Amino acid sequence: MNQPLSVETIVPVSLLVLIGGGEFSFGETREIDEFLLAQMPRDRRTIAFLPTASGSAEYAQHLGKYFHEIDRGVETVNVPIYRGRDNRRPKNLNAILGAGMIYIGGGVTNTLLGTLRESAAEIALREAASNGAVVAAIGAAASSFGTHVRDMRGVTTSIDGMGWLPNTVIDAGFDDTALRRLMSLPDIRLGIGIPASTALAIRADGSTQVFGQGQIAAYRKG
Repeated sequence: MNQPLSVETIVPVSLLVLIGGGEFSFGETREIDEFLLAQMPRDRRTIAFLPTASGSAEYAQHLGKYFHEIDRGVETVNVPIYRGRDNRRPKNLNAILGAGMIYIGGGVTNTLLGTLRESAAEIALREAASNGAVVAAIGAAASSFGTHVRDMRGVTTSIDGMGWLPNTVIDAGFDDTALRRLMSLPDIRLGIGIPASTALAIRADGSTQVFGQGQIAAYRKG
């Protein structure tokens, strides 16, 4: 990109970090993860991990141990939102609202959106983001913040995303053909490809920074 990328958001986020992918246990996201921890509010050092896309509680355990090795002052809690009824349990909503960072793990986009989109948990996530919590998402979860996202089950071309970034589509892992296909949808003006081991950090004013080992791709219509 020749000019800094500006991204519109409809949620007044403090910091939204979209990670293309990468295996933290191999150090592939280390630079990104150190940045995330440094941005957490000083008085809120708890990370709320959402395993919704993968359904794996062990994911939170391993990630929490890894984060604790980087910063001994942080604690990671698994927020067990696996299915519809979980997305409105008060205990889960309070865990999201009280965290300094909400980290949404990767997996299957359809599963994540089918459970989280337009739910009480997503409302809590939006409220937490507007109150200064860092929101981080990796892989399929990162793709979900656009208006539409690839249908990973192949039934249709795309499904509705959470729409935090209006008129925008995101392809985490970055498949150029898939991203251009999503950009052919009506009303889409911006397409962002984020490769593995790379992250796009978006602040409240729409300004962005790129972290990690790769470079993002951004395409605009018109």
